[in-house]
Amino acid sequence: MKESSKKIMEQLYLRRPDLLPVRESIDRACAAVLDVYRGGGKLLVCGNGGSCADGGHIVGELMKGFLLKRPLEQQTKDRLKQEFGNDGEFLAEKLQRGLPAISLNAHAALISAFANDADPALGYAQQVLGYARPGDAVLGISTSGNAANVVYALMAAKTAGAVAIALTGKTGGRLAKLADCCVVAPHKETYQIQEDHLSVYHMICAFVESELFDE
Repeated sequence: MKESSKKIMEQLYLRRPDLLPVRESIDRACAAVLDVYRGGGKLLVCGNGGSCADGGHIVGELMKGFLLKRPLEQQTKDRLKQEFGNDGEFLAEKLQRGLPAISLNAHAALISAFANDADPALGYAQQVLGYARPGDAVLGISTSGNAANVVYALMAAKTAGAVAIALTGKTGGRLAKLADCCVVAPHKETYQIQEDHLSVYHMICAFVESELFDE
């Protein structure tokens, strides 16, 4: 582990000592997501309400620079410049390396079509079966751990050979028993669990970025 990554982890626990009781599971989640990206995989994220918004937030941190600049590799820059001239110069300067991540709530037409044709609780699971491959991961977020559509998504993930990761709260619910790695937030109120989740997934994103992009 890089020193910069260790610092990111220690800063979280200094800032949020209330998360220390679940440190082991947070560290496992960091390692699981890092393994996915080192293996060339992608991360699929799903949740409902505030947890749905968290999924989009996570994708935004992974698909572009978060705490670090992520300039393109020189080979990619050179190819852009050779093939596209001035436009290539612009692209080479502005584009960044991304970590592939998809929020499963982003496809409203597909979700509504499947809800109408099959069952509203299966929209995420259907996408997982379409997208997920061995070496990928599915991150399900539910403050109760019992959201049916998220539970079904993780069942589909395990069937597809993907790693199942969960962020939950309270008792952990069904997701705690189903996931390969589950972080159960130590608080009980929904808004506090969501605040815990924000700190946790920011650290996951920062840790992975540090390991892969910090020179």
